[in-house]
Amino acid sequence: MVFYFSGTGNSLYAAKSLDTELFSIPQVMKSNELFFTADKIGIVCPIYGHEMPAMVKQFIRKAVFQTNYLYVVLTYGSRHANAVELAESVFTDAEKTADYITTVMMVDNFLPVFDMNEEVMLDKKVEQQISKIKADILAKKHAQQEVASEDRSIHETYLTAVSGAPETVWANFSVSDNCIGCGICTKVCPAGCIQLQQQLAVYTGENCQACYSCIHACPQLAIKLNIPEKNPQARYRNENVSLKEIVRANNQTDI
Repeated sequence: MVFYFSGTGNSLYAAKSLDTELFSIPQVMKSNELFFTADKIGIVCPIYGHEMPAMVKQFIRKAVFQTNYLYVVLTYGSRHANAVELAESVFTDAEKTADYITTVMMVDNFLPVFDMNEEVMLDKKVEQQISKIKADILAKKHAQQEVASEDRSIHETYLTAVSGAPETVWANFSVSDNCIGCGICTKVCPAGCIQLQQQLAVYTGENCQACYSCIHACPQLAIKLNIPEKNPQARYRNENVSLKEIVRANNQTDI
């Protein structure tokens, strides 16, 4: 049993590689019944600013896991910093214990820094990473990825860099006149913070997870960050995940 959060497919692909019984956290969170029982339970999600998305943290706080083995796999693109320690602290605060926490380096979809055309050309040896993690999980290995002082320094440097910036610094989008009202953005948003009004997309920002799913999925490149992007013409979705799967995982609309 694996619970996942995925904006552009990386974490969904990792989750599919680890188990066949998959549950989308944005969909599960619609329920008031968050009690789960299984021999092994996994949580797979990306890290943003080295931390799990707010929705995933909320899920961990609210859910009850009855299992012999709880594991966490965090996907990232460039630097994981001390993400495993930050994730562990979420479980500790929720009075829960994760038996295994590790990371997987994949394509980085952070548009202010990375060109998606360049990222997809890099061989990050994803399959080898996932294969090792799968073996660890099958063996119910108890471990936490090692964190060095340099890793902690990277996160501290990040916190200093964003100090004083608004919480929405990485989640400040606008919609251009290129919008054709197709509604794809509304269906891939795990927080439901994009709506169609008069057949045009409107970003409300409410509860935005900064996953960039809406930006990457827009076929017209109509959704953009209000800060410079490395390559505004390049977008990304994991090649092993379909748009339909992203919609099924994240759709918060009634349609």
